[in-house]
Amino acid sequence: MSHNDLDPSHLETLDRDLGRLSTLEQATAYVSRPVIGLGVGLVFVVFAALLAALIFGQANNTLVVVIAAAFGAYMALNIGANDVANNMGPAVGANALTMGGAIAIAVVFESAGALIAGGDVVSTIAKGIIAPESMGTPGAFITAMMAALLASALWVNLATWIGAPVSTTHSVVGGVMGAGIAAAGFAAVSWGQMGAIAASWVISPMLGGAIAAGFLWFIKSNIIYTEDKIASARRWVPVLVGIMGGAFTAYIALKGLKQLVKIDLGAALLIGLGAGVLIWLVMIPVIRHQSEGLENRNKSLKVLFGIPLIVSAALLSFAHGANDVANAVGPLAAIVQASSTGDFTHAFGIPIWVMVIGAMGISFGLFLFGPKLIRMVGNQITKLNPMRAYCVALSAAITVIVASWLGLPVSSTHIAVGGVFGVGFFREWDAERRMRNVKAAVPKEMRPAPEERRRRKLVRRSHFMTIIAAWVITVPAAALLSAAIFTVIRGVLEVS
Repeated sequence: MSHNDLDPSHLETLDRDLGRLSTLEQATAYVSRPVIGLGVGLVFVVFAALLAALIFGQANNTLVVVIAAAFGAYMALNIGANDVANNMGPAVGANALTMGGAIAIAVVFESAGALIAGGDVVSTIAKGIIAPESMGTPGAFITAMMAALLASALWVNLATWIGAPVSTTHSVVGGVMGAGIAAAGFAAVSWGQMGAIAASWVISPMLGGAIAAGFLWFIKSNIIYTEDKIASARRWVPVLVGIMGGAFTAYIALKGLKQLVKIDLGAALLIGLGAGVLIWLVMIPVIRHQSEGLENRNKSLKVLFGIPLIVSAALLSFAHGANDVANAVGPLAAIVQASSTGDFTHAFGIPIWVMVIGAMGISFGLFLFGPKLIRMVGNQITKLNPMRAYCVALSAAITVIVASWLGLPVSSTHIAVGGVFGVGFFREWDAERRMRNVKAAVPKEMRPAPEERRRRKLVRRSHFMTIIAAWVITVPAAALLSAAIFTVIRGVLEVS
């Protein structure tokens, strides 16, 4: 070996070259990740179209059903990317679950909810937003449903891109309304139903926020601000977990299992009460054992809320899969029914192959594109710990039950994000209240300036305004987009 081979300058050059190569590999991986996601998503859309072609065979409207299946698959991907963040965000933000664990649980439970309990019979098209009879012909009806599917998917895709968790239910509602108006005029729309949906925009997040803030106040008053936090936790955490268990049991009985067995609100509440008492009794020795040896400080309390949070995330995903999969595949099922039988005015079930497209699409969408919105809901609106995230999850279940009792159509997105806002704004109020109480003991020159206090706000106002704006314009934006797409499709693709 020559002296030159050992020259330090050669070794430095080699190190630099290896460093450049390593940086290039990292940059390539970073750039290719979104491309891989888009590629897998495109393959899934093509798979859905081929599945529809295989099942439908050589029927007259096979091409229409194939295109509709591709639109339905695209919508399911977007629901997975946007909507599922509401269930998983709080648990991830509180560090009770890793991102990988959250995605694995959500994929399993979303799919289970969709396939076991999600075959919701769509008795009137998209919850009675438009009167099917006003469409006139099956061709106009099919075109309207295709426009609604594509428009709502595009809108949810845009919202995910800008980082706003929006309601996929309201996107579909807007899509169906816009296409219905374009096809048959304003008289085709059930404005009473639309009024109830508009009311839910305000009621859902406010109710979710108020319930979440109420439970956080209870936890702070009865556990966190007490002398012996561990003794207080042993008394109250089993009660809180029992309330959560009872609420989720009632929620699943009411919303998640309606395809398997019909349970009214009273029966669901009784089942929930029984489950809640049982869980409370079971949790007393569990919490006593978990709390042994814990120090008397707030950090120790986080351990006691970890498992309830993971279970709540799984149950929310099951209920979401059971309810919201219809947003992706309801219009597709309507197109399949109208194309195969010519009937579009009566109730119809959702075929199993259509449900599979919905369930798989939600899972793929979550896996490929979900982490962005999960981080937004879990970390970026306000800082969550296990106690705060528990309050958000519990408020979601209770708000849906209350809304069902009131007969209001609600959005799981609005409830969950409203819960996060409620927890954040309650923390701001509580911090201000405590600061006022200690003001007398702190010299004026040592108090933070008003600008500094504004900077310390615990809810990020930019995210708050972005999300509220996206909620307000979801229905009109989806409606306008759908009306435009309907006009284009009717001009280009004459459906028989």
